[in-house]
Amino acid sequence: MDLLYLTGFMGTGKSAVGPLAARALGYTYVDLDREIERAAGMTVPEIFAQEGEAAFRVREGEALERVSRRRRCVVATGGGVVLSDANRSRMARSGHVVCLTASPAAIVRRTRRGRGRRPLLAGPGSVESRVRGLLAERAACYAECHHMVDTTGRSVAAVARQIVELHREGEWRR
Repeated sequence: MDLLYLTGFMGTGKSAVGPLAARALGYTYVDLDREIERAAGMTVPEIFAQEGEAAFRVREGEALERVSRRRRCVVATGGGVVLSDANRSRMARSGHVVCLTASPAAIVRRTRRGRGRRPLLAGPGSVESRVRGLLAERAACYAECHHMVDTTGRSVAAVARQIVELHREGEWRR
């Protein structure tokens, strides 16, 4: 298979690792959120604000369906793409799926500057409690991925090398 999907919670490194892995493999890099924004003509936060999360998830599934027909791509997905059974199935059928993980503290630290672009972190209470709650809600979905790679305390280059090695070896659990 020549599609490599990077999924996992926000702040785990998908957008940082993806371009490096794509370059090493000689693949094109695709950021699914940018694909959604291009098709919608508005940003992800604008879609959430104007249409709500449910409408965003529909747009996300449509974008994933389009991207899944491409070849030789590393696709960085949004962290919630796995919430849909259809999305998980589509990714598993069309490519290799690596879930990037990180500790809640690392996620909070990494998302600090970009919180305006992360609608699910907005609201009352601590960011860490929201992160922990969302991670718990998504744990079973993330566990279905072919591989899990922890990015906590690791360089982007080291994580990219590991993912490229896993992809090239082709040993994927189902």
